[in-house]
Amino acid sequence: MDEAIGRDRTVAVVGTGTMGQGIAQVALVAGHPVRLYDSAPGRAAEAVAAIGARLDRLVEKGRMAAADREAAAGRLHAAEDLAELADAALVVEAIVEDLEVKQRLFADLEKTVGDDALLATNTSSLSVTAIGGRLRLPGRFVGLHFFNPAPLLPLVEVVRGFATDETAATRAYETVLAWGKTPVRCADTPGFIVNRIARPFYAEAFRVYEEGGADPATIDAVLRECGGFRMGPFELTDLIGQDVNEAVTRSVWDSFFQDPKFTPSLAQRRLVESGRLGRKSGHGWFSYAEGAERPAPRTEAPAKAPERITVRGDLGPAEALVGLFEEAGITVRRKKGNGFVELPSGVELVLADGETSFEYHREDIVSFDLALDYAAATRIALSAREDIAPDALAEAVGLFQAVGKQVTVIGDVPGMIVSRTVAMLADLAADAVARGVASAEDIDTAMRLGVNYPAGPLEWARKVGHRRLAGLLDEMDTRYPGARYTPSLALMRLGYAEAAEEER
Repeated sequence: MDEAIGRDRTVAVVGTGTMGQGIAQVALVAGHPVRLYDSAPGRAAEAVAAIGARLDRLVEKGRMAAADREAAAGRLHAAEDLAELADAALVVEAIVEDLEVKQRLFADLEKTVGDDALLATNTSSLSVTAIGGRLRLPGRFVGLHFFNPAPLLPLVEVVRGFATDETAATRAYETVLAWGKTPVRCADTPGFIVNRIARPFYAEAFRVYEEGGADPATIDAVLRECGGFRMGPFELTDLIGQDVNEAVTRSVWDSFFQDPKFTPSLAQRRLVESGRLGRKSGHGWFSYAEGAERPAPRTEAPAKAPERITVRGDLGPAEALVGLFEEAGITVRRKKGNGFVELPSGVELVLADGETSFEYHREDIVSFDLALDYAAATRIALSAREDIAPDALAEAVGLFQAVGKQVTVIGDVPGMIVSRTVAMLADLAADAVARGVASAEDIDTAMRLGVNYPAGPLEWARKVGHRRLAGLLDEMDTRYPGARYTPSLALMRLGYAEAAEEER
């Protein structure tokens, strides 16, 4: 039972919304006979027609042969009654996110299909274990969480419920793989992999905004142009829908018994309450009214760069900056130190470490943010005390402008923007591995393919250093009591192991 389902076997999809149609199309193109069922009369036939139209467009674009389209059309049928799904080897449910409704459906399906058929739910927010908990044979029940649009996005989370047999999970995995998708294995945990690990990408940006550190357009720009993310969290949640994104955050938070690490944003709650749901309502964080201009990120005016600087110690993940400064014609002297850049004015540039500039009790400390790749980054964020001398801050701005970066100065917030986001993503990912949610490889794969992260959080953590990230969170935990930023034992262990390896 642990091999992929044969392509001569029927795949049934219950629910004919966008996701149901997408999953049906994937199975159909892979070569299976497919039956679509919907409890609303006529909906399945409409879905069959809609899928046929999409296949026509694939033929028009040269992505599918006309003969293959005709063959696929011959394998696709609408079912008017659940009894017509009796010979299905796999049934995938994609109906409303309501636990009782799903449980009733699978109870009916279990009476209809053979005992060797796989039953799967595409739920994104409910417990797979709970949905299948009332079944006579819960061992054959799995989660197959596709991402929208299913025909285009490669990732599928294969979720093993508490009672799921290993053979069933493996068979589901191999079937999805045979369909040309990239499956990842996952235990039944709130949010699975992607919706669990991704929460800090939104939450940390919203918190910086709530504290007055920067406006939404600026935070988005820093995460895109410095952090390498494809979209910023404000524009992305406007695209997803503020109500949808907030509902997922609240669901994960509630499912973890309101763990502080998953606390929703009050600012986003107010946005939802006001009806500003994003693109679909015409206004979210940004306005989408006709002719509305997107706010520009804060960008500093040109400033003069220093002719020489002193680099004291190793800059760690920011060490690549040294070569960039030298290529720009700036004289760089190396001296011993704790890893910072000293400017002629006495200003010290430090990589964001979870502290605020005013805590140094000096006016000449400027923090700069983490970048995915300092050579490729087009923007760098800086922060400093409000009373820093303008000329001193301008010197720091000019240094980064000299290496081709736009510079954004934000408020003096701990951990700045990219650094705190990466630290929290890495922390949740390391904790998930330690708890057996998924392997490190599957988590990184899921985050790259599921939400288009520029690097998996665990891969990024290895590059930056587990000890550095745990230290940043420890500093933030001191400034924000309440356990939100307390580094997980898993991340701390990785940090200690890293330190021990360095001492060898």
